[in-house]
Amino acid sequence: MIRRMTADDLAEIDRLEKILFTSPWPQSAYEYEMNGNPFGNPSVLEEDGEIIGYCDWWIMYEHAEIATIGVKPDKRRMGYAQMMLDHIVADAEKNGCETLSLEVRVSNDPAIRLYEKNGFIQVNIRKHYYDDNGEDAYLMVKPLGGNYDDDAAGN
Repeated sequence: MIRRMTADDLAEIDRLEKILFTSPWPQSAYEYEMNGNPFGNPSVLEEDGEIIGYCDWWIMYEHAEIATIGVKPDKRRMGYAQMMLDHIVADAEKNGCETLSLEVRVSNDPAIRLYEKNGFIQVNIRKHYYDDNGEDAYLMVKPLGGNYDDDAAGN
């Protein structure tokens, strides 16, 4: 089950963040995503009361951006990242977004394969994007349905 992140989840999210990422977000960033960011959608993937993964995405008018997706190391390659990605795409489409974007480390081959399999294309490289080691990031974009109206376009 994917549900909205709550304050009760923060200790576990903070623990996982430090395991999963070399540039972990501080707990205050998730507090802001939950309580201060009007565009944020911080969520957790829970199974039998256990947080398996978490994600956050921003819906900004006709564009959505994935801020993070994380899955517990012992639960990887079991379809959980795909489940969260499907949830994000569905929400972005429901909200009329035209595009969905993300940044991913150029060395993160498993994530890149997941995104490519789901229709994301590399459109740019963000040089020295990551603070921890200066690694580049691919900017990847997936076109969505948006609010395109054939009649309004003269088709």
